[in-house]
Amino acid sequence: MVEILAALSASAAAGLRIGLPLLLIGLVKTNLWSDVPILSEFSPQVVVGVLVSWSLFELFASKKLLGQRILQIVQLLFSPVAGAIVGMAVAQLTGLEDWLVGLIGIVGGLLALVLQLVQVGWFFRLRGLPIWAILLQDALCAILVLFAFDAPQQGGLIALLLLWLAIRSSSTWYVSYHEDRRRRRRQHLERWEDDGTLG
Repeated sequence: MVEILAALSASAAAGLRIGLPLLLIGLVKTNLWSDVPILSEFSPQVVVGVLVSWSLFELFASKKLLGQRILQIVQLLFSPVAGAIVGMAVAQLTGLEDWLVGLIGIVGGLLALVLQLVQVGWFFRLRGLPIWAILLQDALCAILVLFAFDAPQQGGLIALLLLWLAIRSSSTWYVSYHEDRRRRRRQHLERWEDDGTLG
């Protein structure tokens, strides 16, 4: 159970950022991605260069509206892949069986995708994320990766809390969307009745 919570913690981090979780796992907890699925196929120098560049871009571009737009597109496409990779990497390091590692990879990818979809929803709803939310994302991402190894229970609980908040947000948007539709329909009918009365 602890191993699963650790993997969920790492995958949730990939739902917030892509480069930073992969970079931290490779530099801090593994032998330069030699035990990380997919990334182990590439030269460590290439992986370091790409992840450092992308992590810096995430940190600085996320503070601007245009940068947020670019990041939303890229992260929406690649967050499931990053979530699966970090989840499988943590599961392998904890010594789980291969079939369970693959299952955790699927669950981790879906978790990262759900968290990213919620961020996209908030981005369009607020017309850009505020700076405090961006800083919170950066801090949570680093904390979740470190907790995946040093405090997996706490990291897993944070990941589950983020999933719960994501589900609550989506249900709130669903209710709000249908209320807006009913209100617009009522206003349209009232205008139509007024026009008919005036005619």
